[in-house]
Amino acid sequence: MVGRGPGRAAASGSVSISDARVLWHLLRGQPRTGDHASRLAAFYGPQAADYDRFRERLLQGRRELIDQMDIAAGSSVVELGCGTGRNVEFLGERLSTLARVELVDLCAPLLERARLRAAGWPNVHVIAGDATSHAPADAVDAVYCSYSLSMIPDWFDAIDNALRMLRPGGVVGVVDFHVSRRDPVAGRVRHGAATRAFWRTWFERDGVFPSPDHLPYLSRRFDPVVIRESSASVPYLPGVRVPWYLFVGRKA
Repeated sequence: MVGRGPGRAAASGSVSISDARVLWHLLRGQPRTGDHASRLAAFYGPQAADYDRFRERLLQGRRELIDQMDIAAGSSVVELGCGTGRNVEFLGERLSTLARVELVDLCAPLLERARLRAAGWPNVHVIAGDATSHAPADAVDAVYCSYSLSMIPDWFDAIDNALRMLRPGGVVGVVDFHVSRRDPVAGRVRHGAATRAFWRTWFERDGVFPSPDHLPYLSRRFDPVVIRESSASVPYLPGVRVPWYLFVGRKA
């Protein structure tokens, strides 16, 4: 899953019909009524066909996340908040060597795209489920969330659930939009008050909530291996860059 790309500002240059459709739904925002699954379906259903192409330009660090996790042959893997299943393709040739891959999401229209993508892979299983409660039959070797944690209302429960399902020594990976704490720990990026306020306001309309507490909580629950903070350009908004982070850690 993922939230807001370009939105309220006018686009510069030509806009394709498919981009215009996505932009319109981003401008309208996510519905405020119904449960989480129904809000996701109403928001992402009309965008599903254009989802991957539009967001490919915005969602940076996904391939790097998969590479940094160093997922070995024979591993069992879970993605929480898989959306269309696009991220599984970043595994490349390694995908065929994995024992089992579970792609979990609540959004029915995006899961349909994921099922089409996974059709040729008998070891890939697309599951309608909640990231905070999904429970694989056996402990797994790797769990990752790609631009989904900021969309999960009880995101701390999703992190705790990832910890529960991992075997000792298993690896977790998260890449997502990011705002820092007002006073982050030494060595971390510090965003100013205006930056923190802007991106929270920008994303909230679409049900996305960048949190200053993601990295601190992940660092407490797992032994950090890689922490990276960066920023990505925003389509149709020259000079605007959205902060994101990458975290890889291990279960003790």
